[in-house]
Formats: sequence, structure tokens, C-alpha cells
Amino acid sequence: MRIVIAGGHGQIARRLERLLSAGGHEVAGIIRNRAQGDDLREAGAEPVLMDLESASVEEVAAVLQGADVAVFAAGAGPGSGAPRKETVDRGAAVLFADAAERVGVRRYIAVSTMGADARHEGDDVFDVYLRAKGEADDHVRAKSGLDWTILRPGTLTNDAGKGLVRLEATTGRGSVPRDDVAAVLAEMVETPATAGLTLELVSGSVPVTVAVKDIAGN
Repeated sequence: MRIVIAGGHGQIARRLERLLSAGGHEVAGIIRNRAQGDDLREAGAEPVLMDLESASVEEVAAVLQGADVAVFAAGAGPGSGAPRKETVDRGAAVLFADAAERVGVRRYIAVSTMGADARHEGDDVFDVYLRAKGEADDHVRAKSGLDWTILRPGTLTNDAGKGLVRLEATTGRGSVPRDDVAAVLAEMVETPATAGLTLELVSGSVPVTVAVKDIAGN
């Protein structure tokens, strides 16, 4: 399969690129900084230079043309202010979903966050972030042209992945290594029966492959 990842230089995205390319897939990662290209090539992905904050839906659609799966893993990141939560975490996510639908890339996986809620209240940057992610999730879920899955990990860590998770509609608060988030995403790429599900993810006791297959059967 050909998989296009938005936010291709992100920590989760680069882990995912390695897993997918090792599995024999063709992977492209969208980046905004040309200097990041070598990192993507090292991970086995083709770098695509594009700024999702200023690109048109037609430009993004051209990148997605011919893809089998679109994965949104972009984010403004820690330290960014409220305006970029709106332009990246909401705006770029909406743009990427619109472009995928336009060119018929039905399989769409979005990396969201636990607590994302369009109705979340508050004015702090993190409040804006949770609202932006919730609005993006709602936009994706409203699209009949997408076979979407939304993954909402708990607190992300750089601990070595154990391959053991809890993946459910509601897990409760917890943390999860980025390694294991990437492993779940890679499994979801191979498991289209997870379409239509919004899932929370934390560390647990179930092997990744089992957790994804079990939730896909519910």
C-alpha cells in the first residue's frame, strides 16, 4: 500500500514510517522543512515538502492522489501558542481530511489526543488545543466519504515500547510510549475493520496486534 503521513517528521510519524517501510509499504511523509528530508529517508519514507498551514486543498489532494491510506499525525507541538493550535491541530487536520475525501482516499487515520472535545471550556493554550483537536475529530467523523479511525493516546512518553496496550473506546487516564502508539497505528493501517471507531490508548497488558483485532471485532 501507499501511505501518506501528515506531520512526517513528528516523533510518532518517524516511528510509524520505519514500521510501515519495514513491512513493505510505500510511505510518504509531508514536511514543512526541507532539512528534515534526510531523517525521513533514513526512516524509509519519501519526503514531500508542503506547509499544511498555507497549502490549498487542491495541492494536498495532489499529494494524496493514488494513496491507499492517509494518516494525520501533525501537530503544532509543545511551546506553540493558541493561534497554531487553530491553524495546525484544527485547520491542517480539516484540510487533510477534505483533500483525502476529494481524491477518494477512503482509509483515514487521525492521531488525536485523550480529552479532545469541541465543547471543552477554558482559555489556556491547552484548553484551546483540546478544543481544536475535538473540532478536527468532529469534522472527520462527519465525512461519509472516509473510512476513518481516530486514535486518542494518553500522555506520550519516550520510554521503550513494550507492545502491551489498552485500546478501548474509554480507557481512563494513563500514559503510553510513542513506540507503542506507532505500533498501534501500523496495525490499524492493516486493519480496515477499525473504521468508524474513536479509540483511547494507554499502556496495558494486551499485545498490540491482539488489542487492535479485538476492538475491530466489536
